[in-house]
Amino acid sequence: MTGVPVDPYVVPALDGVAYGLLVFVAAAGLVLCFGVAGILNLAHGLLFAIGGYTAAAVLDGGWASLAVALAVGVAAATAAGALVAVLLARVATAGHLTQALLTFGVALAGGSLLVAAFGPDDPPVRVPAALDGSVAVAGHRYAAYRLVFIVVAAALAVLLHLVVRRTRAGMLVRAAVDDAEMVATLGVSPAVVRVGVLAAAGALAGAAGVLGAPIIGPGPDTADAVLLLSLVVVVLGGLGSMTGTLLAALAVGQIQTLGVALAPSAAPFLLFAAMAVVLAVRARGLATARTAT
Repeated sequence: MTGVPVDPYVVPALDGVAYGLLVFVAAAGLVLCFGVAGILNLAHGLLFAIGGYTAAAVLDGGWASLAVALAVGVAAATAAGALVAVLLARVATAGHLTQALLTFGVALAGGSLLVAAFGPDDPPVRVPAALDGSVAVAGHRYAAYRLVFIVVAAALAVLLHLVVRRTRAGMLVRAAVDDAEMVATLGVSPAVVRVGVLAAAGALAGAAGVLGAPIIGPGPDTADAVLLLSLVVVVLGGLGSMTGTLLAALAVGQIQTLGVALAPSAAPFLLFAAMAVVLAVRARGLATARTAT
């Protein structure tokens, strides 16, 4: 690393891309739940935390441990998402306030269980040894793991878009919100669709938690922080819009990283200032589509 110039803004900008893509993968599940399926799940941050704690417990610096952590973390978060769906089944038509209260209680209980199991301190997270270093990027040194994460997260974003827009499962999810009776006539239970949506949201959040653990480490406050960021980008992007959420997440990533580099004292307020400006100009967010795009 000696002798290689490190521009004070290039590295934060790359960090912003990694951070933004991580927030997008985490928030994509919330887009499916709230924006597409009309389900308000305030336990979404808990699903991310499950993945993060799994990574901290399993990762030992080897590729095999990363695969195991990803499999276990995704499976656990998927199961937790399905459990939330079962709990929500009785209040599916009770309105968003009831859904919010129920899932908020689940988040509190689940967070307490994680702290009891892993302790109140932030656990360390080890990345695969092959990626525990830096590489040259346009004359600058950048963390290898974060660079690989950018590529993987970008591929996940493309895959998610294709699944939502081009597959039968994606069409069923959108149709179940717009016309549940029509979906039922096709032999598909809207309740099953809701369970599938929350399970898929859990899988996305769990994967984000495992892969993003070296970026947003697991800890007692992780679930709340990720839920807040997810809500911000979903609202900024436009409810139900994957494209808008991606753009909002990338913007939030730059604000959170470049903002610290350019205006450290104002950094805590930049995100909400930007949110206020965007919503003042475009009240429905960057995209206004009702369905995921």
